[in-house]
Parts: sequence; C-alpha cells; structure tokens
Amino acid sequence: MTDRPTLVRRTPWPESASRPLGTPIQPSVVYASPDPDTLDAQYAGTVPGYTYAREGHPNASVLATKIDGLEGATDGLVLGSGMAAVTAVLLGLLQQGDHVLGGDQLYGRSLRLMREDLPRLGIATSVADPTDAAAFAAAIRPETRMILLEVVSNPTLRVADIEGIAALAKTRGILLAIDNTFTTPRGFQPFAAGADIVIHSVTKILAGHSDATLGYVAAVDAGLRKAIYDFAVTTGMTPSPFDCWLAERGLYSFDLRYDRAEENASKLADHLAGLPGVKRVLYPTRHDHPDHNRAKSLLGARGGHMVSFEIEGGRAAANRLTRAAPDIAFAPTLGDIGTTLSHPASSSHRGLSAEARAELGISEGFFRVSVGVEEIGLLCAEFEAAIATSQIEAAR
Repeated sequence: MTDRPTLVRRTPWPESASRPLGTPIQPSVVYASPDPDTLDAQYAGTVPGYTYAREGHPNASVLATKIDGLEGATDGLVLGSGMAAVTAVLLGLLQQGDHVLGGDQLYGRSLRLMREDLPRLGIATSVADPTDAAAFAAAIRPETRMILLEVVSNPTLRVADIEGIAALAKTRGILLAIDNTFTTPRGFQPFAAGADIVIHSVTKILAGHSDATLGYVAAVDAGLRKAIYDFAVTTGMTPSPFDCWLAERGLYSFDLRYDRAEENASKLADHLAGLPGVKRVLYPTRHDHPDHNRAKSLLGARGGHMVSFEIEGGRAAANRLTRAAPDIAFAPTLGDIGTTLSHPASSSHRGLSAEARAELGISEGFFRVSVGVEEIGLLCAEFEAAIATSQIEAAR
C-alpha cells in the first residue's frame, strides 16, 4: 500500500465561501445519489437534483429559466435544436388520427416535417394563409388538434392574424403553438396573445453568435409540458451543456443586440427601397408592407431584425450580388451578431417547385437579410455597392 491517491476515483469539488460569477459548465452525463430513497425522491420530484443528463442538467436548467423569464413561462424545456423543439411539440402531443393545421410559410424543415413525416405516422396535416383567419377557419376539421404558426413568416415577413386565429383556436378547443423565433419575446409575447405553446430556435438571435445549436419549448398547461418533456427525453433530444452555456452567455446581451439590429434593419430597409435594381423591400413597419396595419397593431414599432428584398435579374444577378459582398456572410441562417444574407430559392425553400415558390413570392432574385449590429453606414454602403454590381450585366 502507498499514500498515492487512486486516480480513477472522483475528487470532491473544492469548497469555497465565494461563488463563481460565471456559470460553471457541467458536462457530467450522470449524477450520483447517496442512496435509493434519495434517487426515488428525485424521480418523484419531491427533492431537487439531477440523475442522468438526457433527463436534464444544470446548464439547460439555467438557460431555460432565463428564457422563461423573457416569455413569461414556467418550466420551459431546452432541447438540442429548434427543430427538436418543433418535433417534440408535434409528436409529443399529437397521435394517429389527429390533424394539425400550419401556416403556409413556416420554416422549410417545419413544412417538410408536416408534409412528409407526420402523414406517414397517421397524423394529417394541411396549411393555410396565416394572414387570413377566415382561411384558417375554413381549413379546420373535426379532428384538428393543433395550429402551428409563426408570427412573422420566413422569408416574406408576412404578419399572421394572431388575434383572429387565437380566438378561433380558443373557440374550437384547438391548441395554438407559436414559433416565436423571428419576433422573439422582445418583439412579441405569444402567451399574452392566447398561445398554449411557445417554441424557439435558440440557435438564432437569442444565443446570437452562430456557435450554439439549441431549441426551447414552453407550455401553459402542466400536462402538455409533461407530455412534451417525456417525448423529448425518450427520443434523446438532449442539449449540449456547452451549447447551453454559450447561449446563456449570449442572452446577457440579447436586449442590446436585438434593439441595435432592429434599428439597423429599419434603416437598411428604407435605404434598399431607394436603390436602382431593387424591385421591392419587405419590412413590417414600412407603409408599403402588405400587412402594415396588422403589424402596427400586433408589434407596435417593433419591426424586428429581418429584412427581405428582391432584385432584378434573377439567379445570375443573385450570384453577382453575393460575390460582390464578401464581408456579408452568405449563409442559410439568421440571428448572428453580424449581418448575414440568405437566398431562399437555393436554401430554405429549395425543396419547393419554382411554381410553388412563385406563389409565395420567392423568386431567384429574392433575398432575406438577418441584420446585425454593424455601423449602419457601412451596411448601407456594402449593400448599395453589391446591388449595383448585380445589375451591371442586366443593364448591358
């Protein structure tokens, strides 16, 4: 025998009269309990604590609590991605024979899940124009169990008739799930508007730095929360502790980032509208937006950080534009602290036919901008130069 310690045994965490200012990262997969009675009590929820990371871990709890505070929620759940949150809601709450009705401009993967995956599991789906509550009323069936909406659609920034559809859902006893990723709780409060469930892709502007992939879901009813949690845990939608830590760090500056990006977006939209070669600009607070009055009623002065625009010249002009703006990342994402540019026809909506995209107003010259916090003069100059370059060949 020697006094050398056994290295495979865990060393107790050092005691301290002080506490860390920064949240510690806890990557442990499993948590040791003192005895079976305590473990039973933890599973029963009569004593706090963690058991196995798939069922919850401290970094996810810290992050969920912060987003709960923003959304006015209780016991929200952080998951491995935004699509994990959407999937946990749909498959955790729906069953064979149910029908779910969605907005016709949901995020591309949400639409794919509804159109291709849910039907093969015996869950019927359909979509309708979210700007028209009457269209939703006409699409409801006796077996409709849930409505899934985005407040502002991706990528054409149409504003849903939340008031009308929420009243319809309440009257018919249908669950209303709102994906609040675009608008964020800074711009819109879904629970106050009648939502039963709120979904986020935390990956986007909540985390804000394109380095964490996470989702979030919260529900008003405890029974709904349990059903969503049980499905997510069973199917292993576990969020990474490190990603939770990164997202929590990002949230500390969320208000500042969102407000600056929103201010920039409004100014950039106005600047783009005056440039040669730009066919149209979409931004909710502009008077030429097709849903301007509803946006004003629903969102007030909060137009958000997303701008969409269309240029002359089709795909060739689109290629020239992106190549002429090397400092604006051309990437199929949104919500980064810096400005990013995406082309729905080649990314989020590439799975649709050209005719289907045309019906939504998405042409080969259509772009979506996730506006960041850069100096607005720089952004305007970069877009102006890139758009001018895009039109050179068209003018010849």
